[in-house]
Amino acid sequence: MADSAVLQPGLQQPGWQVDRFIVSTALVGLALLGGLIWLETAPFMVALFVVGTVLGMALYHGAFGFTAGWRNLVVKKRGAGMRAQLLLFGVTSLIMVPMLHSGQAGLVGAVAPVGTSLVVGSFLFGIGMQLGGGCGSGTLFTVGAGNIRMVVTLVFFIAGAVLGSIHLPWWLDQPGFDPVPLVNSFGISGAILVQFVGLGLIAWWVNRIERKAHGSVERDELLWKSQGHGVFRTILSGRWPFTWAILILAAGNALTLAIGGAPWSITFAFNVWGAKALEVVGVNMSQFEFWTWEYPAMALKDSVLTNIPSVMNFGLLLGAMLAAGLANRFNQASRIRPEGRQFLAAVVGGLLLGYGARLGFGCNIGALFSGIASASLHAWVWFASAFAGSLIGIRLRPWFRLPN
Repeated sequence: MADSAVLQPGLQQPGWQVDRFIVSTALVGLALLGGLIWLETAPFMVALFVVGTVLGMALYHGAFGFTAGWRNLVVKKRGAGMRAQLLLFGVTSLIMVPMLHSGQAGLVGAVAPVGTSLVVGSFLFGIGMQLGGGCGSGTLFTVGAGNIRMVVTLVFFIAGAVLGSIHLPWWLDQPGFDPVPLVNSFGISGAILVQFVGLGLIAWWVNRIERKAHGSVERDELLWKSQGHGVFRTILSGRWPFTWAILILAAGNALTLAIGGAPWSITFAFNVWGAKALEVVGVNMSQFEFWTWEYPAMALKDSVLTNIPSVMNFGLLLGAMLAAGLANRFNQASRIRPEGRQFLAAVVGGLLLGYGARLGFGCNIGALFSGIASASLHAWVWFASAFAGSLIGIRLRPWFRLPN
């Protein structure tokens, strides 16, 4: 659901054609990087690298992001993408909320303060989604699948994230309050029920919009269609039904929690990459308060191969690349070149994405998906603020020569 020509795998050709060069490159990259992670870290990091790879393939084959799903509801009055996201949140909440409160030591949920930083950051992120062409996961998997415009978005996403890290301490001093885990107020079952009610109300609103515009709601987005070939070929090169992607993404987030001790996140890695790049050219990042805090300071000092978000992001990129090669769509995506205002949109969108993600404690994955899976109030505030920002971004897209 990110803006890309890579989101219809396997639909353009009657015969199954594979881009052998891209597939081989992705497999070699996976083998080499997996070997380095094994040598430098521990087997559990290799497992997370594999999880990231599978998530990248699922995001690509399921065309599963957030940007176009939100835009399709606003512009086309079609809610398939939104319904898939809501179902994903519900399934994952049902799995992960009990995991987090099972008494197992070492598991930490995605919870964050609610305040000015969260609201402003998620609002800016929502604008950036529509101008940059993707959220955190959408940017990564489309870059992995060869989209040149999204490379520009990613570069400025990283730059915006580093700038946001420098400003974050000031934003955290603005009005707000401490994290609110819903389990503390409602218990495990109650928190899940409250979230299901919230997701159900949003689904009702989405369906109402679609029925009002089209007279009925499309119900087949979750179903597999053969498209003239079987399940095995669809798994490797076809467009997956949302159901398949939902199950894999939910399982992937739960596995990330079980193996790594915290839910899936993406954008903190961008902070680390950008800060390390600045240190290479002589900038002392420890002069900034954020980079003196324990976890950021440790991540900045250590190898990126010991940083869980980074390792999973590398897997996601290569997994999407492998999926695009299997679907023979990598070259088509790589031929698209941003020009003029579209290039400017990628720059502005990337900066807003990065800055907003740092202020808002993550992207659609780390703040929203993993936040709801952790039953944290901040995820719901993030959802509302980012969607409001997305409405602004959608209105700005035509000026940047971006189709709605």
